[in-house]
Amino acid sequence: MSTSPYSHMLSPLDLGFTTLKNRVIMGSMHTGLEEEKGGFEKLAAFYAERAHGGVGLIVTGGIAPNFRGRISPHGSQLSFSWQTGKHKIVTDAVHQAGGKICLQILHTGRYAYHPFSVSASNIKAPINPFKPRQMSERQIKKTIKDFSTTCYLAQKAGYDGVEIMGSEGYLINQFLCQRTNKRQDKWGGSYENRMRLALEIVKASRKKVGTDFIIIFRLSMLDLVEGGSNWDEVVILAKELELAGVTIINTGIGWHEARIPTIATSVPRAAFSWVTAKMKKEVSLPLITTNRINTPEVAEEILKRGDADMVSMARPMLADADFVNKAARNEADSINICIACNQACLDHVFKQKRASCLVNPRACYETELNFESTINAKKLAVIGGGMAGMSFSIYAAQRGHDVTLFEANSELGGQFNLAKNVPGKEEFIDSLKYFRSELIRQNIKVELNSYQSVDSIKQSGFDEVVLATGVVPRIPEIEGIDHPMVFNYQQVLRGDTKMGQRVAVLGAGGIGYDICEFLTEKGQSHTVNLELWIKEWGIDTTIEHRGGVDGVQQENPASARQIFMLQRKDARFGRSLQPTTGWIHRAALKKRTVDMIAGVEYIKIDDQGLHISEDGQIRILAVDNIVICTGQQSQKELNDGLEQAGIKVHLIGGADYAGELDAKRAIRQAANLAAII
Repeated sequence: MSTSPYSHMLSPLDLGFTTLKNRVIMGSMHTGLEEEKGGFEKLAAFYAERAHGGVGLIVTGGIAPNFRGRISPHGSQLSFSWQTGKHKIVTDAVHQAGGKICLQILHTGRYAYHPFSVSASNIKAPINPFKPRQMSERQIKKTIKDFSTTCYLAQKAGYDGVEIMGSEGYLINQFLCQRTNKRQDKWGGSYENRMRLALEIVKASRKKVGTDFIIIFRLSMLDLVEGGSNWDEVVILAKELELAGVTIINTGIGWHEARIPTIATSVPRAAFSWVTAKMKKEVSLPLITTNRINTPEVAEEILKRGDADMVSMARPMLADADFVNKAARNEADSINICIACNQACLDHVFKQKRASCLVNPRACYETELNFESTINAKKLAVIGGGMAGMSFSIYAAQRGHDVTLFEANSELGGQFNLAKNVPGKEEFIDSLKYFRSELIRQNIKVELNSYQSVDSIKQSGFDEVVLATGVVPRIPEIEGIDHPMVFNYQQVLRGDTKMGQRVAVLGAGGIGYDICEFLTEKGQSHTVNLELWIKEWGIDTTIEHRGGVDGVQQENPASARQIFMLQRKDARFGRSLQPTTGWIHRAALKKRTVDMIAGVEYIKIDDQGLHISEDGQIRILAVDNIVICTGQQSQKELNDGLEQAGIKVHLIGGADYAGELDAKRAIRQAANLAAII
């Protein structure tokens, strides 16, 4: 047993025919490399880094067993022996790095984004424009055979096992639930019939590969959709899977179409380990729990409580490939924390782009973005200690440059310092701790409360300057905008103001939504209170109700204030929000009864409040305060002066482009510059 404070997480797991070196699984996540030209060489480097980083078992992104099961028309598929060669590149790299890896076999069913999709019944998914065809019995039997063939080919390609995807609303899940299975034959109707596909796939796969091969089944323990499985059905299937030869059961939470968040930053940490704990009482197989586990402390507590035998972390391994090794060295404070923002990972995949990570832009770019030691060390000034400035400083120092970071304020962090105060973004606090501590580890000189001028930079003899001075709020030209009731979003989030009970928020971008959530929060943030969060979203923890949600009332939180959210565009609110999390923010404001008014013209501000024109009618909103969230503008006043002085200047982050606040772009821009400077 390890002497580490994470002894449960780091202890081996004996599976009989093989042993996993610890209890951490890198969960499945599609990266987009699976379809890129030369993508498997890049995947090999990506997974090998995680294997070097100490993870006990890796599960790949989903690979289809046949054409109709592909994610998209050009999605990855493993059905023929000639396809094993590219997979061998990945498995060899992982094994050489001392790791183990399983291939996830994923048939998307009605979630397939192409017109050839099939499902248990011909019911269209609400998140997909394509309506599936109902599978014939012949197609079902062929699909069972295809799963077993892919399992066999995975074994030949050197994988240590497979994960059969039976959750998240994909094909197997579609057969299991009354919501999507309206069949009247032996594959529908009774639960015995509806679970037949899952069991036949497992039995055929086990027969094909023998006993000494890992088969993980991703079991949907909590569907979070109406017409989903109830707990009795989930337990029946789990026990049958154990008898059918499954090695490990992994916990699946929620369908992709579910209207309850499961992995966003606003979801409490380890919000669903209680589901796995319920199953621990029912089966003797090793169980994996998952969702919103992003620190070794959280993982250790789950395992120590006995909620599960293993923990699955996908996005945290994007954020830091060395997660497990750092924990083993008792250096948890040096782990780059996943903030569950989805902006560079899931949002990219939804847009058919390569996944990466907001806080670690090297993720999935291991062969392209590296910070090799420089042979021409420079003395660099970085002006601005936000995320762009800190990131550049860290990466440039890794290469051997002499970096001094200047920050005009008393604290590093820039816009992250504001965002951390928004309910649901508490993860930003730990992210800031990481970046600040990394500056110390890299021995980077940091000067706080240090406003720089052209003269001060010239006198210090820097070779080059990086301007990362960020943004300031853009103030619209409205009569009375300087009225004492008016504040900008930075003043509000810093706590420089005392807000009244009726507030108008001008602007409906991401910042506007953050401000509305900040101003309506009453009491403790539900993100750090699981009991309140479960009540808010209406989840039945007994799962007696189908899907854990059928007939369960949500308890909308009381709003601390009456908020009016306004935008000039006559368009749907929240259009600029990210695809995987925008609906959550829209739902949050609806729960808090924020009054949204589109297509307005701002007339003036005076003691009466905000005067607007709506549909040609003049209206006065009698508010106590007005908050400006109408965009930003770059702070780059030093740029021209430095260039005139003959000093080479680079602009990054908000200083370069002041669009909607975008830490993803800022950090990547910083990394790209640091790699070549």
